[in-house]
Amino acid sequence: MAFAGTALLLVGSLSSGASVFASSVIGTGTVIGSGALSAPITWDGNFPWSATGTISGIVVKAQVLPIASMSISKDTLDLGILSPSVASSTGLTIEVGTNSVNGLTITARSQSGGLTSTTSAGTQINNLTADWLAESYTFASSLGTADSTVTWFAQTWALSATQVNNNTTENLIYSCNKPQPSSGQDDVNFTVSATANAQTPAWNYQDKVTFTVVANF
Repeated sequence: MAFAGTALLLVGSLSSGASVFASSVIGTGTVIGSGALSAPITWDGNFPWSATGTISGIVVKAQVLPIASMSISKDTLDLGILSPSVASSTGLTIEVGTNSVNGLTITARSQSGGLTSTTSAGTQINNLTADWLAESYTFASSLGTADSTVTWFAQTWALSATQVNNNTTENLIYSCNKPQPSSGQDDVNFTVSATANAQTPAWNYQDKVTFTVVANF
């Protein structure tokens, strides 16, 4: 059947074949042993597609073990023969190293409170007169060359000549405020000095010194 003078228009729609979905959780990101760090993995609902999940808070750990060392140059300080009114001195050097954040200190303590006669404990060379004679027995220290490369490192104490007349005082001979290496560079020079009196009893005299290092971690 023909329709003269009539044009027929057909209108329709064509689908592209693409599907659109709402975003959805398609899985879970987990950390073994830590449920608190679990997180969802979410698909954005499109093709081409991506799925995203974020786990934040994985801990990275390490440890640096503490280090402290002290090396003393000799085991005997020999003042030799003491002459009346003439000071006799000798010394040793100490090298220290530490990674303590607040540095370290060194103290020196007399075990006898003076140079003590090896035959009579009551006879001592020091500035006291308990044995009826005043002499002199001193500790002193000076700083060596700094070997730390830490910013603001400082060697902060040296001991001026100090009379030693007891066995309890921890005489501070060195301190520093930050880490320093054990490089072989002497950090402190320690000096002991004694002066006898013309009436100081003849005999052998001895003291022992205790050095203590305290690292301040």
